[in-house]
Amino acid sequence: MKFSRSAARSARFERLGIDLLLLGAFGALVSGVVVLAGRWHAPIRTAVEIDLSPLALPGYTLLSLSRGFAAYLLSLAFTLVYGTVAAHSKRAEKVMIPLLDIGQGIPVLGFLPGLVLGMVALFPRTNVGLELACIVMIFTAQVWNMTFSFYGSLRSIPAELHEVARLNRFSWWKRFRTVEVSASVIGLVWNSMMSMAGGWFFLTVNEAFTLGGRDFRLPGIGSYMSVAIERGDTRAIFWAIVAMVLMILAVDQLLWRPLVVWSERFRIEEITTGRPPTSWVVTLLRKSRLLRRLRRTFRQARRAAAQAAPAAAPPEAAWAAGAAPVALRVLTVAAGGASLAACAWGGWKLVSLLVQVDAQKWRMLALALLSTAGRTALALGLAVLWTVPVGVLLGRSPVWSRRLQPVVQTAASFPAPMLYPLVTGALLLFHVPFGLIAAILMFLGAQWYVLFNVLAGASAIPHDLDEASDVYRVTGRGRWTTLYLPSIFPFLVTGLITAAGGAWNASIVAETLLYRGKTMETFGLGTLITRATHDGDFPLLTAGVLTMSFALVLLNRTVWRRLYRLAETRYSLNR
Repeated sequence: MKFSRSAARSARFERLGIDLLLLGAFGALVSGVVVLAGRWHAPIRTAVEIDLSPLALPGYTLLSLSRGFAAYLLSLAFTLVYGTVAAHSKRAEKVMIPLLDIGQGIPVLGFLPGLVLGMVALFPRTNVGLELACIVMIFTAQVWNMTFSFYGSLRSIPAELHEVARLNRFSWWKRFRTVEVSASVIGLVWNSMMSMAGGWFFLTVNEAFTLGGRDFRLPGIGSYMSVAIERGDTRAIFWAIVAMVLMILAVDQLLWRPLVVWSERFRIEEITTGRPPTSWVVTLLRKSRLLRRLRRTFRQARRAAAQAAPAAAPPEAAWAAGAAPVALRVLTVAAGGASLAACAWGGWKLVSLLVQVDAQKWRMLALALLSTAGRTALALGLAVLWTVPVGVLLGRSPVWSRRLQPVVQTAASFPAPMLYPLVTGALLLFHVPFGLIAAILMFLGAQWYVLFNVLAGASAIPHDLDEASDVYRVTGRGRWTTLYLPSIFPFLVTGLITAAGGAWNASIVAETLLYRGKTMETFGLGTLITRATHDGDFPLLTAGVLTMSFALVLLNRTVWRRLYRLAETRYSLNR
């Protein structure tokens, strides 16, 4: 009896400690938001002095992390809206998916100058403009991968689920919430990890941007890295790497690992085998009495609201009967009109810039496009060679996934440009030409898009099929060719599309590299765009971005769209 009372008392103290810890974390979050709000409204300064002391790194890291999460929330909202419209409208799909492909391939230097100048002009007295510009730039590095994943998941939903929703007369909102979002959660969680990692790729550019002698630097770990590299301060670079790794590991354990555990409940299967993934954060949350009471109160409030308002069903029926389509048509017409006006104004500005580019520069751009396209193809080939077997291994093995997910997340989130000088120096020792080195550097930035999509695809394979393979004794190469490769093919296509966009984007820092005080270049589109940005040659910059966009549209029409159709009609598990 004494032992049971002691155990109960110990359990109560444990739950109390967990509740106090959660309250403390919530208080710290609120305090951080208040501090950041004050930072946004602070008067703008022409130049920000970056303190290279290690004591300044925690504050800089939190500032960068807050921008990353703000961009992620913006990316998630865009993904849900854009992906849904593209997946449900055949006409919109023909325009929206190529536009998505163009957007992910346009290099960050194509967006950054005009965006920063425009935001600063809108908010000339405070930091709001610079902060918004930085968040939007991180958004452009995150959003494409998530949107492609969500769109691909919607197109691969089993026909049986759509039929059940139709027979039960689900409203558009209920169908979206219970069928479409649920079916895409696993892929969206894994691709959210990759998108968050992709947001750090150009952090040193986004937070430490200069244009024409004007300094638009923002305090953050990206600026800290940039200044440390400029000054050659090895000690500061080391501490920046430590801070970046600690931040990535903390985000993985506090956010992504719990989300992976949560996403397992959305797996479509009839047989559950193997050990499910675990998270110490989820275990703590389940022991919290405070959260349990809040959840119970919320459920009671929902139940009471449903009982007190039995007429809540007619609005859903009204939406299903035609209110939603009418509202969508009105919004579509309004958005279309605004888009046409913006396109007309942008087209006039575009033509005025392009007429300043002579024929010789256009020929040079065409040859540079071919060079960069070859390096992109090589980078994708190298990525597929190792990510497919490793991704399937991690996705099918909860043990290996639990062990290696933090390692993979850290490696993917670490800004690859910081490794470029080290990799370049090692390859130069073997007399590798810089043109090939540039392709390898592009591979370092693009490989993670393929890996995370393959991981999502392998994780989503129902265990029923593994059981069937065991029953029919399909093992080794036969299981790979009949189960694993066909199952991950739709996810692999999404990974290749986003990796291609990442490789094109990485070309601007891979084809022109500052190594030991010397600028190393190889002929390519990335080099031309970088030169045009540094020289302020906006006509050539516009022509370079337009050339890349044209190539991406052509690639989308001739390759990616056909692969998507093949994935839907032949290799989807749901057809």
